[in-house]
Amino acid sequence: MKLTEAEEFKLSAFLIEGGKKLSGSIAVQGAKNSVLPILAATILTGGISVIHNCPQLTDVDASIAILRHLGCEVCRDGEDITVDSAPMNRYDVPDRLMREMRSSVVFLGAVLGRMGCAELSMPGGCELGPRPIDLHLAALKSMGADVDGQGGSLNCCCQALQGQEIVLSIASVGATENIMLAACCAEGTTVISNAAREPEIVDLQRFLRAAGADIAGAGSSTVVIRGRRPLHEVEHTIIADRIVAATYLSAAAAAGGEVELTGVDRCCMLPVLEVYRMAGCEIHTWPDRIEMCCPHQLKGVRPIRTAPYPGFPTDAQPPVLAALAMADGTSVFVETIFENRFRHAGELLRMGADIRVEGRVAVVCGVEQLLGAAVHSPDLRGGAALVVAALGAEGSSKVTGLSHIDRGYSRLEQDFTRLGAKIRRVNEKQS
Repeated sequence: MKLTEAEEFKLSAFLIEGGKKLSGSIAVQGAKNSVLPILAATILTGGISVIHNCPQLTDVDASIAILRHLGCEVCRDGEDITVDSAPMNRYDVPDRLMREMRSSVVFLGAVLGRMGCAELSMPGGCELGPRPIDLHLAALKSMGADVDGQGGSLNCCCQALQGQEIVLSIASVGATENIMLAACCAEGTTVISNAAREPEIVDLQRFLRAAGADIAGAGSSTVVIRGRRPLHEVEHTIIADRIVAATYLSAAAAAGGEVELTGVDRCCMLPVLEVYRMAGCEIHTWPDRIEMCCPHQLKGVRPIRTAPYPGFPTDAQPPVLAALAMADGTSVFVETIFENRFRHAGELLRMGADIRVEGRVAVVCGVEQLLGAAVHSPDLRGGAALVVAALGAEGSSKVTGLSHIDRGYSRLEQDFTRLGAKIRRVNEKQS
């Protein structure tokens, strides 16, 4: 049976000839972790939302499919997405759509706020360890929603959501987003304490305020939303993806060379930039531009501990670890967010890396050179780490499992080719 073009794309692989120094300038794509909650937020406007700088990602495609299932009209033109949520007439999201990405749970607050009911199944996504949505559900219950979570599905209903003071036990990004969206439709004022502070939360607030919402405090640990304000049509541009920027810097660090990243806020990149400064890279920054010149070989760095923003991002850990696998010296990574975040380490061992993982700690003893090998992406950021390693390795590598990578990286092979890398996407069976 002949495969469709989309099915063949999912079965593709990267063939990478390593050891080519990278040089040039790249405009960083829009942030995946920003566009997904903002697409969910378009439900609340009840009209037309125009979103610019939306990357071509399978997770974005999944969000569009959910919006269309709910009755919204969605048009995509390159990196511009127009959503008309006026015709929305459903409040259920089927299991086949929810399973495509973990972030689909952010539709819960928006659908419940708009329709008064929401029926969703438990979300899918990368298997990085337990990521319970108890915080989301507890917050919605405190706002007056009846929640039934039996049998792997979520059924939420409410007569009218009421603003509440909500204290999160951990600074959960997803829970903060869901509460913000639901609170826009609630009576009274909602105060979120210990809110997540990520730049993507700030971008969501910018969208909601542009649409007429009364919301403030994003970027701090306290967010205040005064609900029941009528929202209206809005136009918004998504911020640059700081994790994609970290991946490109990691590739340059692994392969050597000099790269420029444009459109990215340097303030969001400070923890990653500090690591590469310690590793011996020369870095120059401007408000929306970063230049990095990399030495022949990196130096090992002091222990890196992942933490919620503004700490070192867990999503940047895999590509940075891959680059430091070829450093002169030992680097230690302590993972505090996800328990299964080192699954890429086993694949890096196939390339000659010296990595020892014990629970949530990885000790990386740098080797002079990694060697090309056939490796498989275990998850989104782990797959990016393997591409980084392959670009710096000696010889040829084949990276499979690109369906993970395509969830978060748009035009990855095109961008790296533009920087001088030898990388191409091929049909996995023909490679």
